[in-house]
Amino acid sequence: MPTLDSTPYAWPFDGDLRAANTALLIIDMQTDFCGVGGYVDSMRYDLALTRAPIAPIQRLLAEARRAGLLVIHTREGHRPDLSDLPANKRWRSQQIGAGITTDVCVHTTMREANDRGFECLLLADCTGATDAGNHAAALQMVQMQGGVFGAVAASAAVIAALQAL
Repeated sequence: MPTLDSTPYAWPFDGDLRAANTALLIIDMQTDFCGVGGYVDSMRYDLALTRAPIAPIQRLLAEARRAGLLVIHTREGHRPDLSDLPANKRWRSQQIGAGITTDVCVHTTMREANDRGFECLLLADCTGATDAGNHAAALQMVQMQGGVFGAVAASAAVIAALQAL
């Protein structure tokens, strides 16, 4: 059974990599996080950090579709009147003039999926943060304790594994 080069262990742990049991989850690739005029841009963060994953994701997405993987896209969004926005998020948003984070969404989703028994792989070049240190810390947290939340790899490793299926 195929696995791919990742750390801290070869993924998936059981070697059972198939299109039928593997999904690509693309989280919050939207203007607010990586586009001109969005939240990250309005907060004067370096857009290059959050835009860096775009090209690797495009390549991976094309290969995932070719291989027949389930592809899931998520986005952060609320009703126009923000009636579905929790009070604590509304308060934080008012403090900074917007309220949304990028690296948090990926990490939160991965932790939740791991807790539900999914074998998770975070792709370092397909994720980003508004701060390079936060990105590095998020990758390290996944790998700690022998891969407490899963493994980390580069998209090229996944593409190669999918091509070998």
